[in-house]
Amino acid sequence: MTARIAVAGAGLIGRRHIEEIDASGSAELASIVDPGPAGPELAGKYSVALYGSLGEMFAADRPDGVILATPNRMHVDGGLECVAAGVPVIVEKPIGDSVEGATRLVEAGVVAGVPVLTGHHRQHSPIMRKAREIVASGVLGRIVAVTGTAMFHKPDDYFDAGGGWRREPGGGPILLNLIHEVNNLQSLVGEVVRVQAVTSNATRGFPVEDTAAMIFTFAGGALGTFLLSDTAASARSWEQTSKENTDYPTYPDEDAYHIAGTDGSLSIPTMRLRTFPGKHSWYEPYEDATVELERSDPLANQVEHFAAVIRGEAEPIVSGRDGLTTLRVVDAVLQAAQTGRPVDV
Repeated sequence: MTARIAVAGAGLIGRRHIEEIDASGSAELASIVDPGPAGPELAGKYSVALYGSLGEMFAADRPDGVILATPNRMHVDGGLECVAAGVPVIVEKPIGDSVEGATRLVEAGVVAGVPVLTGHHRQHSPIMRKAREIVASGVLGRIVAVTGTAMFHKPDDYFDAGGGWRREPGGGPILLNLIHEVNNLQSLVGEVVRVQAVTSNATRGFPVEDTAAMIFTFAGGALGTFLLSDTAASARSWEQTSKENTDYPTYPDEDAYHIAGTDGSLSIPTMRLRTFPGKHSWYEPYEDATVELERSDPLANQVEHFAAVIRGEAEPIVSGRDGLTTLRVVDAVLQAAQTGRPVDV
């Protein structure tokens, strides 16, 4: 069965989903939902129907699945429409613009028995899959600490789009970018149970943060630090190290994450693995290795996985509940930064 998938949202990420569906052997593009000027051009290019709203689409057609790539504030209502129609849905990250709304969506999906997935596409990355395998193998021993960075420089015109909403609270790197990083870290190290955070807008001076520093406490006792900035001349970000999005230049000597255990450490995505061959001491040399990877496009993998979920052949790799858990951590980061106090998740 070829899954007929509709895409709601004709922006940058919506276009990428459309491209991957069009290239897929397991899915086909059913329609595009977008009331804006970009819709007709895309619908014509791919020879599919165009609708102005999900309600209009469901009145005329029932696709096998929907990918919601709409603005954040529309995620919960759009997801609820899909659930009410009995249609499986991938909701782009964040799954909602509030924990309360996201909870309603997740619970509605569970009650209705309709698969609700979250568009954390990095979980479909072969780099992340291999990293999870290494951590789960126990070769690192008990995880002690993790450090991460997402430091990059967004161009000025990035903040002009959509009337400048990215200059305002809710449009900063915590909600737009950190949510990816938290999802990755939790899949590697376990759930975050406490956060501390400070933010700054000193560089750009917008009402929203441009830089943040965080401390995470994980359920297993490991501690983590993370630096985030969208105004830093730095290549230490997933986009500029993973080679998974060719829109960005790549710096293969840089890493985004470093996980340290009692027996060894792993740097990601260079996949440099260092382990003690015998006695554990800083005076003893490590055994060095670089783990080989088989590369593939996470967004393409996500479409194939969604088609398998629609056919009933797979359980969601990133469920709506996983997206909600991630959103709770990000919300706690915002609270911790505002209050100056640790926040339990």
